[in-house]
Formats: sequence, C-alpha cells, structure tokens
Amino acid sequence: MIKVDLSSISSFVPQTQLDAMASRVAAAHETLASGSGEGNDFLGWRELPVNYDKEEFARIKAAAHKIQSDSKALVVIGIGGSYLGARAVIDLLKSPNYNLKQKDTPDIFFAGNTLSTDAVLEVLELVGDRDYSINIISKSGTTTEPAVAFRIFKAHLEHKYGKEEARKRIYCTTDAARGALKSLADAEGYESFVVPDNVGGRYSVLTAVGLLPIAVAGIDIDEMMAGAADAMHAYADDRSMENPVWKYVAARNCLYENGKKVEILGSYEPCFRFMGEWWKQLYGESEGKDGKGLFPASVEFTADLHSMGQYIQDGERVLFETIIRYANPHGQVVIGEDADNVDGLNFLAGKDLHFVCEQAIRGTRLAHVDGGVPNILLELDSINARTTGELIYFFELACGISGYVLGVNPFNQPGVEAYKKNMFALLDKPGYSDLREQLLSRL
Repeated sequence: MIKVDLSSISSFVPQTQLDAMASRVAAAHETLASGSGEGNDFLGWRELPVNYDKEEFARIKAAAHKIQSDSKALVVIGIGGSYLGARAVIDLLKSPNYNLKQKDTPDIFFAGNTLSTDAVLEVLELVGDRDYSINIISKSGTTTEPAVAFRIFKAHLEHKYGKEEARKRIYCTTDAARGALKSLADAEGYESFVVPDNVGGRYSVLTAVGLLPIAVAGIDIDEMMAGAADAMHAYADDRSMENPVWKYVAARNCLYENGKKVEILGSYEPCFRFMGEWWKQLYGESEGKDGKGLFPASVEFTADLHSMGQYIQDGERVLFETIIRYANPHGQVVIGEDADNVDGLNFLAGKDLHFVCEQAIRGTRLAHVDGGVPNILLELDSINARTTGELIYFFELACGISGYVLGVNPFNQPGVEAYKKNMFALLDKPGYSDLREQLLSRL
C-alpha cells in the first residue's frame, strides 16, 4: 500500500498542529462517509471499486476487443474529466510514446479538449486512411469543445464508411437516460456506456469514461479495479492518523494554513506527467472556490530541476512539494566506464541508473527542504495497473476529505461556467443577446 512520509515537514509543521488537525480530518471523513455534506449527490465514486456495474464492465471489455480487432486507431473525444483520466493512465502504464511503439493494439488520439484548428487537423492527418473508431464522452452532448469535435469526426467517419458502417464504429459514453448525446445514440443505434449520475467527471476515471479507452490500450482493467478496491478497503474505513490518506490530508491542510498556498506534485518518471494533469483538475476544481484552496501545480523531475528548479529552490516561499516515488523500475540499466572519461562520470561506472536517480531524489529533497520547501513523499512499489488503481482512489478519497476540511463543497464547480456564458454570447448563441452587447462594448 501507499506509504506517506512526513519527516520532511517537521520543521514547518509542529506535531501539536498535526495532532490538532486530526480531529478536523476525522470530522471531514465522517461527513464524507455519512453523505451529510454538500455535494452528497456525487458520492458514487466512494464504493465504485466494488459496486460497479458488472454487466457494463463486461460490455466495456467486449467493445475494447472489437475496437482492437477492426480499428488501427481510436479517437477519444472528451474534455476535462472525460479526457484526463484515460490519457493519464495510458501514458503511465503504456508510455507517453504509446502510439510510436510496436504493439497489437490501436493508436489512441485525443480530441475535443481544445478548439484549436491545427490540433483537429493533425489528428485527422495522423488517423489518415487507417480504419478507426470514435469514443465520444459527454454527459450532456452539448459541451462545446467535444460536441464540435464529434461533429467533425462523425462526418469524417460517415464519409469514409457510410452511415451504416460508421454507426458500428461510434461508441458513446453519456447519460443513462437523457441529454442530446443519449438521444442521438438511441436514434442511431450507437453502442452506449453510462456516465453515472452520482459520479462527477473528475472522479469518473474508474467508470466507462476512463475504462473503455484504457482497455482498448490493452491495460488490465480488472487489475486496476482490484487496486482501487484494495485502497477502498484499506483507507475508507480506517479512522486514524495511521491511515495514509489522513496523513496526506492533515499535512497539506496544515501547510496551507501556515502560508503554503501552492502544492507541487512531482515525479521522477516522465510517464507520470499526465497523472499530474489529472490530479490538477481533481484538486483545482474540487477545492478552488469561495476564495480558498491550494493552487495545484505539477513538475517532472529531474527535467524541471533545470528549469522550475531555480524558482522552487529560491523563489517566493509559498509552496510545498508532494513527490511520488516508485521503488522498483521494470528493468536495469548499468552505467558503463569510458576510457577517456571526458564527461568526468567514471565515478558512476558500474552503478545502476535507478541508484543514481534515488540519490537525485534524496539530494533534491534535502536541498528543497533547506530552501524552505516542505516535502511530502508518497511511495509506491512499482508502476502497474494495480498500484495505479490504488493511487487514483487514494487521491479521490483524500480530495473529498480535504475539501470538507477546507470548508468547501468538493463536488461542484460553479466557476467553470463564467467563460462559457461569455463565449456563447460572443458566438451569438440564441438567448445571450443582452450579454453579447455588454461584452462587445468592453472589447
């Protein structure tokens, strides 16, 4: 299970403060467990690892197998929680270079997360003349970015195959009973999967939202769910500071109250980059409201030690780090000796590269703490489907509890609507004419 090391925050957070925070974490955990807090209609993720729809789960695996058999590419259309989870898991478990690798599973491209013309044209170019399928993910079917992308790729698919064959290659993940996309799927006969009513988008990676594209990539989704179930059993019922989730929640909230307003999530594995992006949405959208909340940022070490490292070491002292460490790599690389020793690195000859990385982790941690940056260390065994399911559930549970400690509703996102209203008005959408006039007068 995940180990949480708080030894490097001791000079920033006294034990008495952590002890006092424990009672607040306990109260927040009870609020979450009892469903008595704000946003309690979005708590379906809590028991999802064991109470998921087994029939739909089997259909997900069958659809993934069909896509693998008839398609060389899958275009996944979605934004936010309908996009980041799947991409994060595929990058982590199959590599950021997944599409470049020799494999017997389809390339996976992501669309609908931008309004960039060039990005859409590039995906069309990369798909090329190959056989492909679409997975459109949208609860309503009317969110602008994925809806526009779906129009474009649906038309492309129908032009390529004709409507009858195209409908066999379109998979919809949407509301169970209502909405524009659900109505279209029913009318056209597209195979459909459900975005549960009681699971918000950023908590939905362990539903069909994430699981279908993840399964298409050849990842063992049974193992992922088993890892999440391990975490649920280990963390959801343990009401003590021995619970790794409690340790993380207590530490980050103590640091926040002590003036550390930015949390940087870092890892020394490049494949973790999009897990950082998923985490940023989870925590930013859950906690950033009512004028409160840690600002979530992410870095990739050691690369960012040569860029962001300067600010982390010497910049404004408003941040702390949460570092993900994987103890065991999948193989071994031993550094060789060079007769000329031009680079001066013969002192590393015979050493394993993982050992060198471990010393970089330790040295960086000490330097940053000495520079005024507290450090929380989360340790896992290795990168695999089971530990990934565990980490996802760990962060989700911690986020729900932490939001209630902070005193906000961790399951709504009222702030994301402001830009949409302005965009609709400027696009002259019916019903927005008054706002349009106001905005045009300011431009």
